[in-house]
Amino acid sequence: MNRKTTDVTRARNGRPVHHWRRDIVELAALFTAVAVADVVANLVGHGPDGPALLTLSAAALAATACFHTWWSRRHGHAPPVSDTGDTSARPGSAREQAGPSALPEEAARPSTLWRMRTTVKDEPGALAALCTALAGQRVDILTLQTHPLGTDTVDEFLLRAPRDLACAEITRAVAGAGGSGTWMERADAHDLVDAPTRVLGLATRTALDAAELPLALRQLLGRCTIRSLPATAHGDGRGADRVPVEGVLEETVLRLRAPEGGVITVERPYLPFTPTEFARARALVELDARLGPRVPCGQDVLTLPEGNDITVRRADVGDLQAAKEMHERCSSRTLGMRYHGPVGDADRYLKHLLSPRFGRTLAVRTPSGRIVGLGHLLWDGDETEVALLVEDRWQRRGIGGELLRRLVAMAREAGCESVYAVTQASNTGMVAAMRGLELPLDYQIEEGTLVITARLQSSVVRT
Repeated sequence: MNRKTTDVTRARNGRPVHHWRRDIVELAALFTAVAVADVVANLVGHGPDGPALLTLSAAALAATACFHTWWSRRHGHAPPVSDTGDTSARPGSAREQAGPSALPEEAARPSTLWRMRTTVKDEPGALAALCTALAGQRVDILTLQTHPLGTDTVDEFLLRAPRDLACAEITRAVAGAGGSGTWMERADAHDLVDAPTRVLGLATRTALDAAELPLALRQLLGRCTIRSLPATAHGDGRGADRVPVEGVLEETVLRLRAPEGGVITVERPYLPFTPTEFARARALVELDARLGPRVPCGQDVLTLPEGNDITVRRADVGDLQAAKEMHERCSSRTLGMRYHGPVGDADRYLKHLLSPRFGRTLAVRTPSGRIVGLGHLLWDGDETEVALLVEDRWQRRGIGGELLRRLVAMAREAGCESVYAVTQASNTGMVAAMRGLELPLDYQIEEGTLVITARLQSSVVRT
């Protein structure tokens, strides 16, 4: 870099540029000052008006010093004006005029988090108009994701709005700024995580546990219904042989090839899927397929009231034979309570129940390795079912209650709003176990079948 470039760079940074001409000027000023001092000394020492001249010189010097001080404060130390138009450091800027209490007062206002999705034209200024409309309603944009759709773009926002601002007012402002198909729902602090971090977290959960795939898809795509269909087609065009490997995107329905050969169907009637969401869902399913069947290891040892030790751990299709043997030891009454009627061949349902694709299963084993109890947490579309089966001679020992508490904890961890159990009114053990959860319960009886629903958390408000 040459000297000229250095000088220009320093000048742009607001620093003085040194040059040889300035040195000459300063040297000339020094000689002039010496000459003037000599003349003044001769006049004071030898002239008749020496004292008066000395007094006038002192006054002029003091006035010059005062003027120099004023000029330096006004111009010499002022911060340079940025070429980018940043006024945050200028005297009298909007931030300075607002005062120190303006921002804390705004932040202290009660607020509500919202997730909003709207469609705008993919043209310059469309997003700016939308942001301006939200700012006019005192709405703060925390995160933004864009989903290109050719001539349109779907913008997904996480908003912080004043608590007294109605959802309808926000949607009206968005519509006035060109947004269409606007959809909103309440959000919480978990939504503050940025999209890449959230997707990586879901991928990690899926990698650790095959049963997490439906839950990961639901958290990735929002409130939707996820169903797993068998590989055999039934003439409705939904079998695996009718779905290509890359999957199918049909407005509000996604169809993906399941790792075990079936089909995973994701439906969201109130909001069409975007190609970006389809690509993310397909990537999660491909990750699950590459990793193969897996269930987290580990088990808990519990001591029953009478002193016997049992172990509780996750089960999968590898425990199919031990589960069949437990069913053979159960009485017809116990099986009828669990399956709501006569039970024939256990092969029809046990493989499905033990598959991590359809939920999670806990198995209770004795020290000899025999399974004496099974607890199922089943993903039923957008609902969650719990079911218990305990071998006759191990009933009334607290095993069912322990299994149910663990299943409900899993459901709560997965973000489920409620769980339900289908049983018979005469199944007092299941009714007592549900009541032992100490959760709000709803009871429905249909044709002798009792459905008990436990509310785990308040529902998400959607408008």
